[in-house]
Amino acid sequence: MASTEKITVYNVADLRATTDDALVNYLNSLGLVQSHTLLDTRLALGFSAFLLSAACFAWDYKFGFESTKQYTLIAVILYTLLNGALTYWIMFVERGTIYVGSTKDGKTRVRLISDSKKPQQKGEAPLYKLRVDVEDVKTGKKEKIELERKFSEWFDASGRFVAAPFQTVLAQRIPLVGKLDPKRAVVAAAPSSEQNVIREQFAETPGYTAEILDAIASGLGESSTTTAATTGSSANQDAGKKRRK
Repeated sequence: MASTEKITVYNVADLRATTDDALVNYLNSLGLVQSHTLLDTRLALGFSAFLLSAACFAWDYKFGFESTKQYTLIAVILYTLLNGALTYWIMFVERGTIYVGSTKDGKTRVRLISDSKKPQQKGEAPLYKLRVDVEDVKTGKKEKIELERKFSEWFDASGRFVAAPFQTVLAQRIPLVGKLDPKRAVVAAAPSSEQNVIREQFAETPGYTAEILDAIASGLGESSTTTAATTGSSANQDAGKKRRK
């Protein structure tokens, strides 16, 4: 189902931010336990620098510069160190990390780092880049997965986010996600050429929306197929009645 909110399809930052938010919500919905350590550390460094500067201003305002200049010097040094630490943390520790979590049993840890890539040529869709680090906590074995897909695969022309195709990409490309969401992992099991043929066969049928066509082509299950067939049948009957009139 598509989101009711719209974003500008030409704004890569909005595309990435919306996708990142959807990714975090999806992983949490699968039962993964999110860790907020990275974010909490960033906030702690940022707020510490802010409180220090506020205290420095209060000292100067109440006691004057001359009587507090030694404390002000110390505060400036500490503020510089805190901001330096914050910059280092964001650039070299977080490195674009949008999610850190683990399975409920604590046996597997996962970290996802996202990025975006502007189109090289005019008319091309911008790309969403995702790096996934999966670690077996017990053995220490690590697996790195990288994927690069077009934002247009899960954003429609009007700028609405469509969750199903995005979740399908994740479930098919990331084994841990596929294990937690097996229904999504087996979607689109048919070759893409066959899916295109199916879409072309039903594309002109009245009552078949884009989501129904995707459901038929991807084989989302008996419920989706039944819904599509019922909707299509009703639409065909209505269309037949109109033609007979």
